[in-house]
Amino acid sequence: MSRNFALATCFMLGLVLAGCATPTPYQPADARSGVSGGFSDQRITSNRYRVSFAGNGATSRDTVENYLLYRAAELTVQQGYDSFILADRDVERNRRVVVDRPFHAGRFGYWGPSWRYSSARYGWRTWDPYWGDPFFMDSVDVHTIDRYEAMAEIVMQRGSAADGNSRAFDAREVLSELGATIVRPS
Repeated sequence: MSRNFALATCFMLGLVLAGCATPTPYQPADARSGVSGGFSDQRITSNRYRVSFAGNGATSRDTVENYLLYRAAELTVQQGYDSFILADRDVERNRRVVVDRPFHAGRFGYWGPSWRYSSARYGWRTWDPYWGDPFFMDSVDVHTIDRYEAMAEIVMQRGSAADGNSRAFDAREVLSELGATIVRPS
């Protein structure tokens, strides 16, 4: 019984870690889904909405912006309109620096991890994580995790997008062009 429990625990841990390493799929933002991020929208007036898409640390800025445009186009068609104008648009970046130090157990009085190793020049030596210059503990892994959230206020309209307006988009054309790049949850 304990072997099955250990296997099930390892499997569940693997699923959790795999979920952390994959980009946010195109989905509604829902804390209960277990995946961070997703799209949300809020109606302001009959043809004006605030739309946003938040990605996790594995989701690129381009993907977040494309998913925002796709959601704006999808919402426009759902509401019976043909095109939309980006009245306001912003992308926020949340940067976190993570320092991964090699493992050691911490300070527990006189007890702690230590290893002995041999070197041709100095003979047998003792390595202690709290004293001296370790021969293999100088590798600290520092990496940054960027999370992006794109927000836009859109104004929906009937008819084609205005020519010459770089903020105007034909909703069906956006759905057609970006549709192949959209990754939905499995």
